[in-house]
Amino acid sequence: MSNILSDKIINIKPSGIRKFFDLVSEMEDVISLGVGEPDFETPWHIRDEGIYAFEKGRTFYTSNSGLKDLRQEISNYLNRKNGVSYNPQEEILVTVGGSEAIDIGLRALLNPDDEVIIPQPSYVSYEPCTVLAGGKPVIINLKSENEFRLTAEELKNAITDKTKVVILPYPNNPTGAIMGKSDLEKIAKVILEKDIIVMSDEIYSELTYGSTHHSIVELEGMKERTILINGFSKAYAMTGWRLGYACAPKEIIKQMTKIHQYVIMCAPTISQYGAIEALKNGDDDIKIMRESYNQRRRFLMNAFKEMGLECFEPFGAFYVFPCIKKFGMTSEEFATRLLKEERVACVPGTAFGESGEGFLRISYAYSIENLKIAMERIKRFINKL
Repeated sequence: MSNILSDKIINIKPSGIRKFFDLVSEMEDVISLGVGEPDFETPWHIRDEGIYAFEKGRTFYTSNSGLKDLRQEISNYLNRKNGVSYNPQEEILVTVGGSEAIDIGLRALLNPDDEVIIPQPSYVSYEPCTVLAGGKPVIINLKSENEFRLTAEELKNAITDKTKVVILPYPNNPTGAIMGKSDLEKIAKVILEKDIIVMSDEIYSELTYGSTHHSIVELEGMKERTILINGFSKAYAMTGWRLGYACAPKEIIKQMTKIHQYVIMCAPTISQYGAIEALKNGDDDIKIMRESYNQRRRFLMNAFKEMGLECFEPFGAFYVFPCIKKFGMTSEEFATRLLKEERVACVPGTAFGESGEGFLRISYAYSIENLKIAMERIKRFINKL
């Protein structure tokens, strides 16, 4: 069988997140803090719109790019939030989640052996999608002392004459790190100087605490060289609706649409109608969820402080990234023992790159009640070590 399979696929490792998710599914009395999925249900006014679309028989294909009204609402949203104008006819593509946008964006850009700079720890898809597109991943290992921000110096040192793309994964999964406007300005200066493309994954842009999210496309000269990726899963609790989007110069969107056209056709129609409602009337829903996440974030930071577990304070997404290096175990060993001995599931930091060694990703997209129980169990586990 190995002779008929692609070597490229065989050599790609399965997701480290899913490995622990599968273990949890086989155990009882486990509190899982491992999956980055909101515990909120999709707000009713969004569900109602999906139901209404279904009842009206709107189960047809849309255009490859997505419903015209949805693309217009995406344009309105980005203008409102970031002060940036995208042409809904030529510069916006509706995709099956943000993950598809990452995949087809890289495929549209890369020639064989083009280099893609990937700051890590970061979302698990960037590196394999680069490989699948024929590119070469170049990893920048982010530092906890920099609060896992990408610095201009680190970026400049990683660029070669083969560099084509840098991925900006902020707000960050798994660390919760954010990039302020001044951080982005320094990065943008290097990008413009070196003439490279940015893929800015902003799926957690609505989930920041104590500061406003800034996109690199807001800066002069950056919209013209950026693929901005976002979606509805995190902000609107619409993970299963599988809907995202990409915004980019029309030359890039044209090629991305071509790939999307052949392998997907269009994003789910019912989901697109729900997304229109989300963008029009969902700001209050986001505010409620963000306030709840922030409460949970503060609870976890206080709990870690009380148990003596080092953790830098994250200001984005819904993850914390505590350091467990002092216990003399690898992230994999710590997470495995915690699961088996105390029935708490977290994801080893190494699932997000080698620089995640010595850390755990803990999601706080769970009820405060479950978080309280989980913290008691983690405290008990630590006290035994």
